[in-house]
Amino acid sequence: MTTVTHPVPTSDAIATPWASEQTITCRDDRVGLRAVIAIDDTTLGPGFGGVRYRAYPSTEAAAREAQRLAAAMTLKHALAELPYGGAKSVVVLDGDAPAPGSPERRALFARFGQMIARTAGSYVPGVDMGTLLEDMQTIRDDGGARAFCDEVSPSPFTARGVYAAMRAAAVHHHGEGGLSGLRVVVQGVGSVGEEVARLAHGDGARVTLADIDTARAQDLATELGGDTVPTEAAPFTEADVFAPCAVARVVTRDTIDRLPARIIAGAANDTLDSPDCAGALQAAGITFVPDFVANAGGVIQVHGGVAGWSDEETLAAIDRIGERVTGLLAAAEAEGITPVEAALRRADAALGRTVAR
Repeated sequence: MTTVTHPVPTSDAIATPWASEQTITCRDDRVGLRAVIAIDDTTLGPGFGGVRYRAYPSTEAAAREAQRLAAAMTLKHALAELPYGGAKSVVVLDGDAPAPGSPERRALFARFGQMIARTAGSYVPGVDMGTLLEDMQTIRDDGGARAFCDEVSPSPFTARGVYAAMRAAAVHHHGEGGLSGLRVVVQGVGSVGEEVARLAHGDGARVTLADIDTARAQDLATELGGDTVPTEAAPFTEADVFAPCAVARVVTRDTIDRLPARIIAGAANDTLDSPDCAGALQAAGITFVPDFVANAGGVIQVHGGVAGWSDEETLAAIDRIGERVTGLLAAAEAEGITPVEAALRRADAALGRTVAR
């Protein structure tokens, strides 16, 4: 057993270059490549995590985000009982992103694939914010690296897992009726949030939608018989369930007393601004489903494809996120701890960690 310090991954949790097993910087001036690969933990298998492509204010900020997200992937895989460690990479965007399919973009990701190949399989990339399926195909075909998410979008499967988590929390609170008759506010109706809203509506929920693309939110609300609110108002809109599916760190200590929802379960990473938010939510009577549990449907689907599962086996595995949430909430109540702490304890056990908190 290894003793480690293991906080909830948040924006401030990773403050040292030694936070990960391995942190690699990548540079090639010919194609404009600046990237960071963070391999957090390979106890359970090779580090798997998406490639994020966006601008960063500094190299340090890019490295911190890669390490923080990699640590969250370690927890996600451990709790989903998948044979992968946690990893993540970020490619730094300088200016406008090259157009999909352009020679410039292909050259960039082909070179990054070559850098990934040097990890000898310790890091396996996939789609994330700012990257596309074809970027993963370039990493694989032109860069010579193994890559996941290169054929099928994980978004519908991520949404299915979030819905399973949300419904399990609703049953825990309200009984077998699940989401029927409850109001669900979805913040962010992109490819994941839109499907979360559809699934909640199909279960009898009344949906309120928010997105920076107000026309998209309004069109979906009209279709589902719901309504819309501004994105910044979504956390504070009257609701039974709040589903953050866009920006990170929407729950802060100074806003918890303004949150009307009794359940928070969504697809967005890093929902909590700081680790102490978990205890404050519990004290306020709000059930928070840890995001690294709720949003695991995509990685489960990816593994199902690799392992050769049938569609039925894959969907059943994703639906078991609901059972996992039920167990975590029951354990948290029985032990007098937060659902986050219950999840961390289970992850620690899977990873063979004795944790100093």
